[in-house]
Formats: sequence, C-alpha cells, structure tokens
Amino acid sequence: MKSPQETVVSIMAEAVDCIGMPRFPEVLLRCLQAVVPFEFSVVFGYHDSHRPLDLFDNFPSRKRKVMVDDYQEGPYLLDPLFRAAQAPAKVGLVRLRDIAPDRFYQGEYFRNYYIQTGLAEEIGFIVDVGEKVTVVISAMRETKPFSAREFRDLEALYPFVRALTQRHWGNLISRFSHMPAQSDQHLPQLIDKAFKDFGRNNLTAREAEIVEYILKGFSSEATGRALGISTGTVRIHRRNIYAKLGVSSQGELFSAFITSMG
Repeated sequence: MKSPQETVVSIMAEAVDCIGMPRFPEVLLRCLQAVVPFEFSVVFGYHDSHRPLDLFDNFPSRKRKVMVDDYQEGPYLLDPLFRAAQAPAKVGLVRLRDIAPDRFYQGEYFRNYYIQTGLAEEIGFIVDVGEKVTVVISAMRETKPFSAREFRDLEALYPFVRALTQRHWGNLISRFSHMPAQSDQHLPQLIDKAFKDFGRNNLTAREAEIVEYILKGFSSEATGRALGISTGTVRIHRRNIYAKLGVSSQGELFSAFITSMG
C-alpha cells in the first residue's frame, strides 16, 4: 500500500502526463484533495470584457446553477476573487475572506447570492496564464474552514499548480476569441460602466459611486475613506439613493442591480 506522500507524488505525475487532455482538471483536483480534503472546486477563466469561462467544476446540478450559471449572469462583478484576478500582483493562493471588503459578509452579494452556495470557506489559486488571461482554481468546503496548516500545505503546491495551469491553459485566449465580448471596452471600464448605468436616469455620479461600494460590501466608514467624504455624508447619500430607486433595503438594491445586468 502506498503512503500518503507516495499517493500525492503519483497523482502529481499523472497530472503532468494529462496536460492538454480533457481530464487534466479532474486529475489536478484529485492531486489537491490528496493533500488537503475539500468538497467542491470550480475553475474559471477571466479575460477583459468577456463573461467568465467555466473551465471545470464538480458541482451537483443544483449547486452548479448557483455557482456557475447564476454567477455568470452578473454576480461575478461583485466577487472578490474575480476582482483579485484582474490585478497581476494578486497571483498566488488567497482566502476569499482576506481579500473581501470589510463588510462583505454583511453585504448583499453574500446575503442574497453567496450564502446560497452553503460554503464554509473558499480559497483560490490565482494564476496568470498570459495575454491578459487569468485562471482561478477555487477549493471549497461546506463543513469547516481551512486551517492555517492546511492553507500552508496547499500554498506550498502553488508553484506546481501555476506551472501546470500555464501549460494546460496557456492558449486560453483562443477560446475567448471565439466568444462575443460584452462590449469593446476593457473589463475595468465595463465594470465601471455597469455601476454607472445602474439608475443613471435617477442617480448622480457620486450616488452611483456609493452604490458600487455598497454592493461590493464596503461599510459606510470604508466608503467614506475611499471617496474622501464623511461617514455621515455617505449615509445621507444612501437614504437619497433608496428614495430615488424606490427601494427600502440593501437586498432590494442588490436585486435591482442584478436585474439591470440582465
């Protein structure tokens, strides 16, 4: 019988052999799970103004609707992992909770969308595969968060994961080239436009900025610091925003934004 270390090495060798084959993502997932157990994984590819490309997932159908289908319809714009994938300096293994805004877990993205996933924690390998394409390999747990030791064990695998990911998905740009872009703008401008277009007939430019921070999970204090205004001013803007849009809660604001994305 193989030792745990021998098992991991054997699966690592299999993953190398599978580069370029359809079953590569599944073998890479088995390699990670042999080091640290977790229930679910999804691999998304991101590039400019295109919607995220689902490269692999192992969700049952009900979870897949939330984690992939619904996600691609607009909530991805509020995903901290998606935002981190747009910054080359963020490559590495990251915890979702470490890169999220200060009120992410009280924000509407979490309460109205992410909570449906039923996850205890999500961490992600962020890999730059070149030509402005980023691949994020998420590891997800339903029962308990990853311990500090488990995180370090997976983090030690990052160089291996990066090398294989870059080789297997190094030409991912060709798949994006066959997909229609959402606009002729680059992704940062597209995101900015999505928030500015939301309620554009009713909101001022400043109010549109505040809506963006609210939806991403920033507190009034953090929003004020980011925009250089007082917390009290943010709260006044917030009341005006709700009145103009005919909503009475962050939940209704989130729903209105996702509807507008459709």
